[in-house]
Amino acid sequence: MSPKLTTEVPPLPARHPTTHKGQVGRVAIIAGSRGMSGAAVLCAEGALRGGAGLVRVYCPASIQPIVAISEPCLMTMPLPEDADGRVACGEDLAGVDLAWATVVAIGPGLGRSASLPTCVATVLRAFAGPVVVDADGLNNLATMANLDARVWQTRNGRQTVITPHPGEMARLRAAAGLPPLDGEDDEIRVRLAHEYAVYGGLTVVLKGHRTVVSTPAEAFINTSGNAGMATGGMGDVLTGLLAALLGQGLSGFDAARLAVHAHGLAADRCSKHIGAVGYLARDVAENLPAALQEASRMPMGFR
Repeated sequence: MSPKLTTEVPPLPARHPTTHKGQVGRVAIIAGSRGMSGAAVLCAEGALRGGAGLVRVYCPASIQPIVAISEPCLMTMPLPEDADGRVACGEDLAGVDLAWATVVAIGPGLGRSASLPTCVATVLRAFAGPVVVDADGLNNLATMANLDARVWQTRNGRQTVITPHPGEMARLRAAAGLPPLDGEDDEIRVRLAHEYAVYGGLTVVLKGHRTVVSTPAEAFINTSGNAGMATGGMGDVLTGLLAALLGQGLSGFDAARLAVHAHGLAADRCSKHIGAVGYLARDVAENLPAALQEASRMPMGFR
């Protein structure tokens, strides 16, 4: 059965004047590895610019000082690491305080190792709130046999959003035994995302030109953004933004639609004010507050 297509982009709800930082989301980000500290930083920037009240980055101990100095608004926590500077926490999730978080984002810049699939799967199983899985979070999971039975079904209906690019989507589908699909038109991309959304019982954000968001029942095709976004770090910013919106109470489908649309609008602002190419992922992050206001179609302000 095909999903119901919608063109609506939900607004970011206005905040009450008495709102404090503890009420608008505590985002825990598990990201980064030696040589990939920027992925953790950009994800955190996306979360901060997306309105998260508190952002804490969990990363390998060797890059923790780099992440910490990059942005004074962040909190950082060092994690055990392997000889190659990748996170080395297994089922015990040593050093990760899941009880603190409202939402968890995992994957940007993690790299791949024999222990990381267990780490990612444990987060999905153990955390009661919304989880966003991106990049190497997905690549590590795709190496597991019986991915659906061993991972997605452990979520028991809790909000789960994955953000694959086409290559990551192909690996996930192969691991799930879903047939490959060729083509880049909207119909094929909706089918790619929807079939996996049904398979895993989750929200899929299939990134690319005209990013597709799909749940088992509904789908959305994004129309904002431009070709200048074809540069490193853009997906990391999107992951952080999405986590921030989930932390502010939006559902997986609503948060994903607003995130991809606002992310594209922020890039459109960069294209207009900086140049069609050469603007950076951090420039997009800096334009997110204005883009969220534009996407919300009303003064967000305070109610």
